[in-house]
Amino acid sequence: MAAIIDVRHVHKAFGGLKVINDCSIQVEQGSITGLIGPNGAGKSTLFNIIAGALPLDSGQVLLDGEDITNRPANELFHKGLLRTFQIAHEFSQMTALENLMMVPPAQDGENLFSAWLKPGLVRQRETKVRQRALEVIEFIGLHHVRNELAGNLSGGQKKLLELGRTMMTDARVVLLDEIAAGVNRTLLGDLVSNIERLNREMGYTFLVIEHDMEMIGRLCDPVIVLAQGSVMVEGTIDEIRNNPEVIEAYFGSNVA
Repeated sequence: MAAIIDVRHVHKAFGGLKVINDCSIQVEQGSITGLIGPNGAGKSTLFNIIAGALPLDSGQVLLDGEDITNRPANELFHKGLLRTFQIAHEFSQMTALENLMMVPPAQDGENLFSAWLKPGLVRQRETKVRQRALEVIEFIGLHHVRNELAGNLSGGQKKLLELGRTMMTDARVVLLDEIAAGVNRTLLGDLVSNIERLNREMGYTFLVIEHDMEMIGRLCDPVIVLAQGSVMVEGTIDEIRNNPEVIEAYFGSNVA
C-alpha cells in the first residue's frame, strides 16, 4: 500500500542541539502507525514538523506524494492533515456541541455579506452543520453532555471531543499526540474503539505518539521506535517489545 505520509531525511536543531537527525519514516494509507521512544527522542518535534507547526532545517515531508515541507498548519488542515494535542484545546466557554460546530471552514455565517443579505442560506448551512455535529457527538458517546460547557468536561471527555472535531471536516490523516494521557481506563476504551471505527469504517489514517504500550499494542501496526532523533527500529509490537536495543533505550543497559 502507498505511503500517505513520507518523511525523508529530516533534520532539526535548536541552537546547537540536534533533535531530529536524518529521520525518515513512512505511514501507509489506511494504517494506524505507532511512534514511540524514550523521553527526548524527538517524537513531538517530528510531529510538529509534519503538522506544520515547526519548520525543518533540511529534508522533505510529502502528503500523498505532494511536497508539504514547511507548509503552515492551516494550509495542511484544508488538505486533510489534522492533529490532536496532549492537552486538549477546547473552547471552554462553548458547549461540546458548539465546539464541534466551530470546525468546518468557510461557513456562510462567517461572511458579513451573507449574514446580512442571505440569512436563509446561513440558517440552512447552520442546520446542516448542527446535524453533522449531533451525528458526531453520538458517535463519540458524548450526546449526554452535548449542552455542557466544554470547560466542565472531564479530561477523557475532552480527548473524545478532540477526536470528534477531526470528524467535522474531510480528515485523511490524523496525528494523535498522547491521547491516553490523563484519561481513565473506561473512557480510554471508548477512545480506542472510536479510533478503530474511524480507521475501519471511514478510512482514516492515524499516526500515534503514545506511552501506553497496551494501547499501542491494541491499535498500532507497524510501530516505529525513535531514539536520539532517528529511527531505531520498526516492526510489530511483539518485535519491538523483544528487541534488545529498544529495551536498552528505554531502561538502560543494566536491565537483565
